[in-house]
Amino acid sequence: MNPKDLKEILQALEQADVREFSLKTPDYDLSIKRGAESVAVYAQAPQVQAPQPQAMPAQQAPVAAAPTPAAQPEASAPAVVAPAAAAPGTPVKAPIVGTFYASSSPDAAAYVKVGDSIKAGQVLCIIEAMKLMNEIEAETSGTLREILVKNAEPVEYGQTLFIIE
Repeated sequence: MNPKDLKEILQALEQADVREFSLKTPDYDLSIKRGAESVAVYAQAPQVQAPQPQAMPAQQAPVAAAPTPAAQPEASAPAVVAPAAAAPGTPVKAPIVGTFYASSSPDAAAYVKVGDSIKAGQVLCIIEAMKLMNEIEAETSGTLREILVKNAEPVEYGQTLFIIE
């Protein structure tokens, strides 16, 4: 699909006041939603269509224009929403999926608390995965600014647990 074809489709949809449009061919998958102001064209039809263009993997990057017929298709691409602003400092992320524990046992004191001075290699918490207790150590030195997980909460791989400044 070339930009001229896409522009014609967008103009026809706007004149007909269509809110949602999908077109699938062996070569591409086109989805347009006017309320959400999103347009996506895939070079290959994906197995599962992402609801928002910013969530698409890099190999399926959109090659379409924004749904305004007056705009040049090559000049305006769908806007990518930036992730929420992270707290200043170095994040400590979960290296595995499991259950977060702030101390070695329920009646023991927490390994760290907000405001503590942290040294590289110091144990910050434990993540239990498949009945194995994995100590999570600090990779950098600094001051613990924030604990983002509560004791005994499940955590995902890559989830930020602490902020060290």
